[in-house]
Formats: sequence, structure tokens, C-alpha cells
Amino acid sequence: MARIFDNIDLKFTHGLHDIITNAGVKRVDFCVGYFNLRGWDLIIDQIDQLPGDYVEEESSREPQLRICRLLVGMHRPPEELTRWLYSKEENLPDAEFVRSQKVKIAREFRRQLQLGLPTKKDEITLRRLSQQLKDGKVCVKLYLRHPLHAKLYLAHRPDDNFNKIMALMGSSNLTFSGLRGNGELNAEFADSDQSKKLADWFDERWDDKFCIDITKELIEAIDNSWAGKEDIPPYYIYLKTAYHLSEEARSGIKEFALTPEFRRELFDFQQTAVKIAARHLRNDKRGGAMIGDVVGLGKTITACAIAKIYETTYASSTLIICPANLQEMWKKYARKYDLKVDIMSMAKPIDVDNSRYYRLIIIDESHNLRNGAKGSRYHNIKQLIDRQDSNVLLLTATPYNKDFSDLANQLRLFIDEDQDLGMRPETYIRNLGGERQFMQNHSETFIRSIAAFDKSNCVEDWNELMKLFLVRRTRTFIKENYAKTDPENGRRYLEFPDKTRSYFPDRIPKALKFETVPGDQYSRLYSDRMIEMMESLSLPRYGLMAFLNEEKAKEASVTEKGIIENLSRAGTQQMGFCKSTFFKRIDSCGFSFLLTLSRHILRNMVFIYALENKLRLPIGDENQLPDDFIDDEDVNGNILGEDFTKEGLPGKSDLPKISTDLDEYMRRATEYYNFIAVKNNVCFIDSKYFKRTLKQQLKKDCETLIEMIKLCGDWNPATDQKLNLLNDMLTGSHKDEKIVVFTQYSDTANYIYRELKRRGLKQLSVVTGGCDNPTAEVEKFSPVSNERPDISPDEQYRVMIATDVLSEGQNLQDSHIIVNFDLPWAIIRLIQRAGRVDRIGQKEDQIYCYSFFPADGVEKIISLRERLNNRINQNANIIGSDEIFFEGNEQNLRDMFNEKAGTLDDDDDGDVDLSSQAFQIWKNATDANPKLKEIIPQLQNMVYSTKAVEDAGNTGVITYARTYNDFDVLTWLAPDGTVMSHSQKKILQAMQCSLADPWIEPLANHHELVCQAVEQVERETADPTTAGILGNRFSTRYRLVELLDHYYKQDTNIFFGEEDKEDLKLAIDDIYNYPLLDSAKLTIGQMLRRNQNNDEIVQYVLDLRKSGALCRLPVEENTYRDPVIVCSLGMQYNK
Repeated sequence: MARIFDNIDLKFTHGLHDIITNAGVKRVDFCVGYFNLRGWDLIIDQIDQLPGDYVEEESSREPQLRICRLLVGMHRPPEELTRWLYSKEENLPDAEFVRSQKVKIAREFRRQLQLGLPTKKDEITLRRLSQQLKDGKVCVKLYLRHPLHAKLYLAHRPDDNFNKIMALMGSSNLTFSGLRGNGELNAEFADSDQSKKLADWFDERWDDKFCIDITKELIEAIDNSWAGKEDIPPYYIYLKTAYHLSEEARSGIKEFALTPEFRRELFDFQQTAVKIAARHLRNDKRGGAMIGDVVGLGKTITACAIAKIYETTYASSTLIICPANLQEMWKKYARKYDLKVDIMSMAKPIDVDNSRYYRLIIIDESHNLRNGAKGSRYHNIKQLIDRQDSNVLLLTATPYNKDFSDLANQLRLFIDEDQDLGMRPETYIRNLGGERQFMQNHSETFIRSIAAFDKSNCVEDWNELMKLFLVRRTRTFIKENYAKTDPENGRRYLEFPDKTRSYFPDRIPKALKFETVPGDQYSRLYSDRMIEMMESLSLPRYGLMAFLNEEKAKEASVTEKGIIENLSRAGTQQMGFCKSTFFKRIDSCGFSFLLTLSRHILRNMVFIYALENKLRLPIGDENQLPDDFIDDEDVNGNILGEDFTKEGLPGKSDLPKISTDLDEYMRRATEYYNFIAVKNNVCFIDSKYFKRTLKQQLKKDCETLIEMIKLCGDWNPATDQKLNLLNDMLTGSHKDEKIVVFTQYSDTANYIYRELKRRGLKQLSVVTGGCDNPTAEVEKFSPVSNERPDISPDEQYRVMIATDVLSEGQNLQDSHIIVNFDLPWAIIRLIQRAGRVDRIGQKEDQIYCYSFFPADGVEKIISLRERLNNRINQNANIIGSDEIFFEGNEQNLRDMFNEKAGTLDDDDDGDVDLSSQAFQIWKNATDANPKLKEIIPQLQNMVYSTKAVEDAGNTGVITYARTYNDFDVLTWLAPDGTVMSHSQKKILQAMQCSLADPWIEPLANHHELVCQAVEQVERETADPTTAGILGNRFSTRYRLVELLDHYYKQDTNIFFGEEDKEDLKLAIDDIYNYPLLDSAKLTIGQMLRRNQNNDEIVQYVLDLRKSGALCRLPVEENTYRDPVIVCSLGMQYNK
């Protein structure tokens, strides 16, 4: 009786092995519907043992030596099979069809080889199969006359006189599941007559003219795959990684064309930025982009080119929102390039309801909105964007300051809070302990939203997210990748399309060292006694909650309770910033420091006046912020009774005297209080709600501040050594050159202007935040670079004193000398200032960047600043407090003091966006070797190589995988499987190599590490669930489910029937299993806090569910699929 092989009682593999290895078998014929190349390992050894036999075939005149003939019958796409099944005509294949099927089958086998995970066993199997195909041991044909689903296995033993052919037939394909895994039905045919008929059936189809040989295509598919024998250079893996990571950039460059005027005027790197940013903007799922090139690389003209693309492509207008001082500059660009744009000040309210439609909105210096998510101007701009559904282009050289929330706030201008970004903050999730822990900690946050990223402070997460939006290049990056070298002088330059050159100057740090004498005014400013008094200040205005009378506060009205709730509870932090501001004003200018102390006394006296007269306390924005908390703007600068500005008292030789009379301060405080009492922009609260100790602390601080003023004494400009040294430089070593003097504070700027003017310096200007038209002042100082030939030399300025209001947007490159009047702690500020003159088109070879220092060094100042910062944190009474109240670091100060070369060069390539970095790697490589444009894209997925590394600590395997939603994941694992890095920038840098780097033997567990990396990706990128995770008992979801569950248990009534009850049950299930949408969470949270009627809450929930606005439900197209392994690179220590 024939044996049955069903993979249950008998494995089909055993039966197949039996007939192949039977005595006398010389060759085999297989007909299958599907051929899994990796499944060949189950019979590969048996095939190698067969001797073969000669077979008569119609395709050849001579008998052919055959060992294994394999006929494949079902390799057709599903849509072709469907058409064939329902076709009423018998359509025979033609020659064109045969050729196309060869291409398709080759593509299909290549795709098959890229599925699953690589193993050493599979690699060996595929290489042996390739060799068998090459040696003629295996010959494969594809049957095309019609779909063929038969599964037939024949073993020929020609010398057997009784049963020359053994046969198996049934349902098993030549795959692992068919041979061993699936339940199948196969039978053995021992009858010689039946076997002969089956063999004849096979021969007829093998000899059919529409049965084509695909052996060669199979060989190519295997040899070009990850399992091929040819050693792939590690450089190819490095370039393949860069090729795929730069996909967005490459697509944009192909897709967009610039108009002629911009092709003439833009450098290559600027044209690249235009095209990449335009590509980001065109993505409907994003709606925005950010150009974050460092200062001086032409963000403005780049944005103009993008506006022109929108204008010519969509016949649409663009709105440009910018700081007020940059409006004139933008108008000039609009005229020059004939742009259809409207230009609006960032501070001006927008009439959203009556605004014209703008397809594109450009926001210049968008970092000004990074802290403004709760401000009115931010929401006004966002309302316009949301209403018009405009694309948004953000321009900023400083995308974020200290916190990634700066970036998040800017992106929220065009990204909804719970919008699906298609990626998650993987590093943050991993650090928390996994997805479930994220859900536990942030139960109401959608894991693929901007809100989820806002929880993360991991650079890797933000690098990955910003790859979708950001184009950022540094000066160093441009020099290394776009600049050419002049062979005559070795200088680097950019070349305009018309072949003119723009050289990169060198930035030279220079120290201006002024002498100090023990006991002089500078020494007194930095004395231990001054710092001790500064440390002793309690600054009660910035911690009013500590003085609140809780009992009296219970009597407050609803409005007053709201004001009390909004009083700053972060008083210790604001106190710290206030004290650090005092110290920074010392670093700027002694007179500015004294002004700050005076203003602080006056504000304290305003409070004391209100408390003594039982009046309301002013706690509006102007009185909440620490003095000079905002650079440049000296808040309430004129409350001393003196208008210390550019126009103020230019003819007098003496500065306004800083009073030390508290009675005088009280007189002025009374006047000031009566003045602000009638204004509408200050918030007040009754002084009765505060303890008596508030007035006591205020008086004590005032007395200390008076002592600080007395310790310094009257400020004498004649003995101001910094000012004298500046004057000597302006009238001596650089007497005929244009110079920009920068300071952080407008008080200092006006002081310098006033004193230099009094000393007779001509052609002098000052620009601060209070300047009506900074652009006009800039044009008079730098007419050539601003294309103003009509301004005569007599009308021009030679020296411009400015705050950092000119570090945004303005072009000052007629000058090549800047002076930093303040002590230069923050190197980034100095780099941005240098960028005002070191711009594309600068004619000079060198940019001189002067900074002032005490001649005896900076170590004492560094020590004093560190001491103050530590004392502030000690006073915070917070365990583990490590708030940094001073920007910059002491090493920068030492480097500038020692005039260290390179100190003012901008950040290295680590600050460049990943897409631009990857694209440049690809471009540089293909420019040097154009053949790589064909080689690298043809490399199949899953290919790998190994390179040598000099550091044993870098040994491991890097795996590049791409998820179903095109999320790129790079994982660097050590040989023991521990994660070394997920940072794409760090990994790309680690992969760096050249064509000269040889392939070396891979790690023994290379494939196992790749599998481990992919399995980790699978775990981390599976669709998240919040089922059963409602958060803590105070969360909106927890409270809502409790309320709804209780409501559901009530009996039905005329207003709440069975149908309503069923709908409520479905709503409860949704809320339990999925996160609330942000809008629903906000409104429901407010209703719960107001203890709104349960009936109203239930009805609102039901209405939201019916309209699809309650929960974030899973989207069909986001069904999970396996990650694709793009490539992997091993790194092995080479002794």
C-alpha cells in the first residue's frame, strides 16, 4: 500500500529523502508551484550525491547530462492569476510575455532573498545552491503556458529493471513548510506504469516551448544578494546607508527647478537647501519645514527662492512674518525678486477672519516663538496657519536654546498636538524601560505625536524627528563639501554660477586687555564684598508665594484666587536668574550694573509704598520678570526719571547720578505707582493677602542694594579703562576701518555711544531694540553689501554700536572687525555676531573679533561666577538642584583670552541635519566616482560587509533596518549583544571608510547580531496599545472611565435607553483601550474640574464618539509588517 506523507505521522522530507537516496537513483525531476530558495537546504546534500544521467530533450540535439531538473509553475502575481482564471479566451503567451516573465521572476527571487532574517546556515545553503546551478547539477525552468499548481517529485534509477521511476505527488511545495511544517497530503506511487505516465507528463511540460530556463537568473539573484560569494567592500555599505538616509534630499533635488534669477545668484549649497526644504513642504503629512543654516549662509535668499517656487507653481501669494526690525530688509528682497508677498511684523496682531489666503507662510527668526506657546502672538499666528491650512517655512540660525521644547513649540505651529508623525521617541521609550512604561507614565499622550517627543530630552530622538523638517548646515560643512581651494594661496572659496569667487575669511580672536588697579572702580565691582552682598539678597518679589497669608487668601474673590494661583511657584529659579543678571551686568559695564541696582530698588520701593498704604501690588509682566531678564530691553528703563538713550543729554559731560537716598526712591516710587495704576497692562492684587515679612525683606534688600551702589561709588567714564581702550582702538590701530561694537544690553550700548560722542568720535551710530528703523541704520553703515550705492561717504557711519538686535538678519559685511564689549562668556553669541560680517561675499582675508579682558587674567572672575552659581543652588533648598544660571563656560573665556585659533569657528558637522549630511556623503562619493551611481542603488537589501577598526571598543555590528512606515533604525550592537548606540549621526560617523578599506572576515555571530537588532526593532515598532493603562487616579482618562462606568451601571430611563447604554459601553471600551484625542481630553478635563453635571459629560462623550472625535483609533493602513534589513556592517578590531 502506498505511503501517505502528511507531515504529521510521516514527514514529507523523509519520503523525499528516501526516493532520492534509494539505491540506483541517478537523477531527479521536481515540479512545484513555489520554490523557496532557502528551503533547498533540506535536500542539498542528497542532490550533491547523485551522479546524473543523460536525458533526451527537445531543446537540444544531443542528450543532456541532468542531475536535478526543477520545474516551477506558479510564479505569477495575484492580479495575473485572477485575469487568467476569469478570461474567456485562451491567450497563449507571446515572446514579449516570455521576456517580461523572465524579468519578473528574477525580481521575485531577489525579493524572496530579502525576506526574513539572515543566518549563517541560509548563507551556506544559498551559496551551495548557486554553485550547483553553475555546475549544471540543478537546472530550473519556469512554465508559462498557463498557471501550473502541480507538485510532483520523480527519482530516476535507469538500471533498475522492475521500477525505473519512483514518484511522490500531492500538495507539498519545495519549501520548509511544504516539506516539514504544514499539514499536507502526499502519496507515494510505486507502480511502474503510473510512474512512467507521471514522468511523461513532466517531460511534456519541460519540453514545452513556453517553458523557459531561468537558471541563469537564479544564479544572478543569489550572487547579487547578501549571500553572494563576492566580498562587498565596507565602503559600499557605508554609501548604501548614506544613499537611503538621503532619500528625501535626493528626491527634492530631482523634483524642483529654480527660476533663472535664482539659478544665477544662488550657490550650489543654497540651491540644494531650496530643493530639500521644498520637498519637506510638499509632504502633505508634515506641512512645514525649517531652514536652520548658521548665520551668514543666506537663509533669506533661500526662502525667497522657495516663495518664488510657490508663486510660479501654484500662482499663490506668500506671507512673511518677521521681527519688526527686519521688515524693511524683506521688502527690499521682495522688490528685487518681484515676489508676491505680504510682510508683517511678528508683534502685530493678524486679523485671521479677514486675512487673504496664503499657501505659504514664512516665519523669519522663528526662535522668537520658541517659548511663546502660551503667548497671544504665538496663538494668533497658529490660528491663521490652522485656518488657512498653509504650508509653513521656519527660518532660524538657533533652532533651540537650552531645551528641545523650543523646537517642539516651533513645530506645533503647523503640527497638531496628537498628529501621527509616523515615528516615536525610541531612545526615550527605551530608557524608560519600554513602551508599556511610557504608556504608564504618559497614559494620555499618543506615542507617535509631537507631545510624545516633547517628553524626550534625548538628542537621538530629536535628530530623527528633525530629519523630516530641518535643513541645517554649518560654515565648516559648507567649506569642506562645497568650497574649492585656490592653488595660489590655499584659501577656500565658493564659486558663483558666473564663475566669480567668494572666499572664506579666517576668524581671528583678539584680546583687548585693560589694566586694573587695586581699589579702582573695576576692582570694587568684582570684590568679595560685592559678591557677598549679592549672595545675601532675598529678592522677595520673585517668590511672593512664600509670603502669602493662607488664611487671608481664603477671602479672595474668584478673580483674585485665579491671580494667586498664577503667582510664580518657581521663585527660587527666578531669584537665581536675577542674581546672575546682576553679575552679567558687571561683565558688561559698571554703569549699566548701577542702573540695574537702581531699578531694582525702585521696584522694591513701589511694593513697599503699596504695602504701607494698603494698596494693591502690581504683579503684571513688567514687574514679574527679573530686571534685564530679556537681553537688550532694559525693562522700565526710564523709571529713574532720566531718558538715558541715544538722544539723551549728548552735550553733558557727567552721567546721571545714581541715587543712594531711599527717600528719593520712595518719592519716585510714589509717582511711578500712580502712573501704572491707571494703565491697563499691569495686573494687581490686594496687598492684604501677604504677610508683614514681605515688607521687611523688601526693605532689607533695598538697604543692601544701596550699600552695593556705595561700594562701587559714582561711575567715572574718564577712568573706565574698557571704554578708554576702545576709544584708543577706534582712533588708533583701526582709525580708518569700519567697526561693529556689540553688547548684550541697550544701557551699555547707549553709554558707549554717549561717551564716544562726547570724546568727539564722528560717523557714529547706535542700534538697540528701541530703534525705529534698524535696516536704514545698517544701510548707512554697510551700503555696499546692502546694495545702496546712493549713500555718499559723508552720510555713512564708520562705527556702529549695537545690541544683538543686529545679530538677526542684517548684513554688516562692509566691515570685517567686531568688538565684544561684554566679557565673552557665551561663545555661541560671539559666533553669531561674527556671522554678521563673515557672510558669503566678504572681501577681506581675515575677520577680527576683539573681546575685552582684565589684563591680569580671568581666573578670579571665573571663580566668583562659579561661587555665585553654587550659592544660588544651595539657597534653592532643592535636593539635586543643578540649574545653570550662566550661559557659556569658562574654557571659552580662557581660549578667547589666549587668542586661541579656531575658537570662533562654528560648530562641526555634528550640528548638520542628518539628511544633508548623508546627501553630501553620497554626492561627494559619486562626484569623485560616477560609476557608484549605478553600483550602489543596485546593491540588494540585506547585503553586509566587515571593516577593520583601530579601537577594540568599537567592535560590533551595525544594522540598518527600515520599518513599514519608513522609519530608519540604525542599531550598533557589541559582540555580546549589548547596545552600543542608536544615534544615527554617531553610527554614520562610525561607519565612515574609503574604497581603500578592505573587506575582512566577519564576526562569527554577525548574522545573529543582525537578527537581534531586527527583533528589537520589531518589539519597539509594533503598534502600541494603551489597553488597561489609564494612568494615575487623577488623570482625565482614569476619572472619566470611573464616571462612565458608574453611570453605565444605573438603570435605563426615558432619557437613557438601552441603545444609549450600548453606545456608552462602546465608548468606555474605546477610552480604556485607546488614548483620548487632545481636543477631547482638554474639554473633558475642564468639565471634570468644574464638576459639571454627569448627564452632560456622558452626552458629550457619546457625541464625540459618534463624530469620531473621542479617541485615537488604529488606522487600517498602519497594520504591522516586518522591518526591512537594508544592510549591515561589521566592525572588527584589527591588531
